[in-house]
Amino acid sequence: MPRLVLIVALSLAVLLAAGVATLGVLSGETGPGAPTERGNSTTARGDREGPLALPPVKAPEADSDECGTVLAELPDELRVDGSGVPRRELAEPKPAGTVAWGDAEHDPISLRCGLTAPAELKPTSKLMVVSGVSWLPISSGDTTTWLAVDRPVYVAITGPNDTGIGPVQDVSRILRAELPHREVFE
Repeated sequence: MPRLVLIVALSLAVLLAAGVATLGVLSGETGPGAPTERGNSTTARGDREGPLALPPVKAPEADSDECGTVLAELPDELRVDGSGVPRRELAEPKPAGTVAWGDAEHDPISLRCGLTAPAELKPTSKLMVVSGVSWLPISSGDTTTWLAVDRPVYVAITGPNDTGIGPVQDVSRILRAELPHREVFE
């Protein structure tokens, strides 16, 4: 009898996994460019033309003065592998506190300001200091989100893993110049 229960349980687990995978394929929410659990993936290999659609995410400070200051100072181009990548038009409805860059040669890179603290941010998180700003890198599939964690508002840059650190350096200079430093865990 216990062997029969084990076989039934394993069969149900396999059927459940197959059902979830099928739903993912049918809904088109798998593979590169699918929204991550945080809902902020912006890159889709080949999504290089036309207005870029960004899904809404929880960003209660997106309309804050701090985000307004950051957004006003962002460059028209970001540096990626020595190339200038121009700003990219966003599709309506455009979420507050967002900007994107990209063109026919470069996958989209997005910036979001005013986000809530992610679950990944813990006292034991490994932060990287880039140009005087503390960042939490969060990788998911083909994308990495860099979250600035030591300013009055959280700022995230999301792009392909192969983008390099140039955009993070560009934004770090702005954050360091325009927003005061704060302790990550106050």
